[in-house]
Amino acid sequence: MARHGGRDSLSGIEKPAVEASENYTHNEQPNTGNLNVRAMDPEERIRIEKSLLRKLDARCSYFVVIYILNYLDRNNIGAARLKGLQEDLKLSDTQYATCLSILYVGYILMQIPSNMFINRIPRPSLYISAVMAIWGLISTLTGLAKGFGGMVAIRFLLGFVEAAFLPGALLILSKWYTRRELTKRNAILFCGNLISNAFSSLVGAGVLSNMDGVLGHRAWRWLFYIEGAATMFVAVMAAFILPDLPTNSRGFTEEELLVAQLRMTEDVGEADSDSADMGIFDGLIMVVKDWKVYLMMLTFTAYTTGLSFNAFFPTLTGTLGLAYVPTLLLSAPPWVFACIFSLINAWHSDRKQEKFGHIVGPICMGLVGFVISMATLNKAARYVALFLQAGSYAGFIVFYSWISSSFPRPPAKRAVALAMINAFSQLGNVAGSYVWDLKENGYRKSYGIVTAMFGITVVGCWVIRMVLVDQNKKLALGEESAWEVHDDVANQTARVEGLKSEGADLKPQIGFRYLV
Repeated sequence: MARHGGRDSLSGIEKPAVEASENYTHNEQPNTGNLNVRAMDPEERIRIEKSLLRKLDARCSYFVVIYILNYLDRNNIGAARLKGLQEDLKLSDTQYATCLSILYVGYILMQIPSNMFINRIPRPSLYISAVMAIWGLISTLTGLAKGFGGMVAIRFLLGFVEAAFLPGALLILSKWYTRRELTKRNAILFCGNLISNAFSSLVGAGVLSNMDGVLGHRAWRWLFYIEGAATMFVAVMAAFILPDLPTNSRGFTEEELLVAQLRMTEDVGEADSDSADMGIFDGLIMVVKDWKVYLMMLTFTAYTTGLSFNAFFPTLTGTLGLAYVPTLLLSAPPWVFACIFSLINAWHSDRKQEKFGHIVGPICMGLVGFVISMATLNKAARYVALFLQAGSYAGFIVFYSWISSSFPRPPAKRAVALAMINAFSQLGNVAGSYVWDLKENGYRKSYGIVTAMFGITVVGCWVIRMVLVDQNKKLALGEESAWEVHDDVANQTARVEGLKSEGADLKPQIGFRYLV
């Protein structure tokens, strides 16, 4: 059987019934029943695959709702600042920046342990639901803060619990979607991030304008009460809507689950499963030994620092000199543009199976926006610059799928790589909390810093591309393997693909190439 990443290798081939294998590891128990794959001709395969993707896209779209609330609960402090949070709590500018940055300390600490855990459990949907309910409660408690100490403690706990969501969601998506499909789905997920930047401004304008003094509470406190309660409600629904794994997820037929497993096996030529003899920390050890991880960590951190304007977007829009309600309303359109542009960029990246250009292109757009903001105080020009800056998020989304495709197997390694790179990159948000303290001349010095960070990101992406191109040449010549092959996973691959014998001559990495 040919194994070329993302291509249909079933056409016209008869296969025996797929058997259950006792070699499946912890959370990867097969769910193929007594299906006879020989009955699955190409037309049947296409029909089942369309049905699978239709159901999967519908259920995974709930991640977007969760991500909207994830960012609302994280960034609503920026809108609350415009209506008196900093004054009421008697926070200095440095203390306010600390309240922002401390969230990322908790966020960094929890990501790797959380993803190691989520990779080993059979029902990740329940885990995501539980942690979401907890962070919703913590977000609600933000409205009760009385001073700097309480706000710092709440923000740390919020980041600690929220850390489970994004790397966990990316891992779940990577278990269902092939490399040819993943960037588009990641983009749809990250639209939750981008929409939240627009939506938070609109919600903030409504709450801050109408709720001041209601039941004796300041409007900014109501903002946390309302958004935290919404998060807890959505968390309950998540337990019933989100998918689990291609081997055990509820709401799919046996045929659809079989095709789901088969698609992921065909994508890189090996079943998406950890070997039975892998320990809890083996994925972490593999990641620590792979120097590509460190290169991506440094590059992604520079990118995140460059994007740190996100948390200060209402404040940057405020440099136009308008009242707080018009400022919040004008903060929304740039993120709507960014969402549309990101979807187009991700779709084109998947179609061309190319990463570097689709990351660097949006970064260059953002650089133009930074230069405009540094060069002029003209209101119209600065507002256009905000659109260009927001559009630079499009490359950030493609970078996440670049991580997944660069560490495809085993899943334990992919889980830790996603978490480690994402966690380390949050140092960029910590630094960014202080970058935007430089208010003079419309934040000209701050824009200079993030411009330099984007420049470092471009150089880092070019080096990553060169490394992967070199590894692809070695793979083509048979000089190295993309990952270590284990006998039990190879036999599992044989069963999923319907090969005739357990001892089939498997060459799982033939045709696999890193995406550049």
